[in-house]
Amino acid sequence: MMQPLNLPPFEANIKKMDGMVKILDVLRQKFVALTPEEWVRQHFVHFLIEQKGYSPTLMANEVAVSLNGMSRRCDTVIYQQTGLRPRMIVEYKRPDVDITQKVFNQICRYNMVLEVEYLVVSNGMKHYCCQVNLQDGSYKFLPDIPHFAEL
Repeated sequence: MMQPLNLPPFEANIKKMDGMVKILDVLRQKFVALTPEEWVRQHFVHFLIEQKGYSPTLMANEVAVSLNGMSRRCDTVIYQQTGLRPRMIVEYKRPDVDITQKVFNQICRYNMVLEVEYLVVSNGMKHYCCQVNLQDGSYKFLPDIPHFAEL
């Protein structure tokens, strides 16, 4: 059993398949290995949908980006209403991983490619959200994750 997180509980669809415990990823509509990081991802995605008004049709998990010729994956990307332009990147860590400058550097590298206005990092226990000024590169930490209508 996975540890409780600092996120609202949800009814997880968990099954044992192929000798592994898997959880349904509601965005990819497939069962994936239930790791501590995936536990955080699924909780956070449900939180965004159920508490913050985000539409699952405007969200994607494991989005590929090319960074300096290398393929990387953003944990979750949220798109604007038209679905064409990304607005937010969310990076997840296991609950026992501290949110450090190294984690923010990782999400900032992804943002060099996607150029979103909001960066979110969560380990399931602590959650941080920055609003980025794309013109001058400055940023400010927000007290909460914005509701989708506020993006």
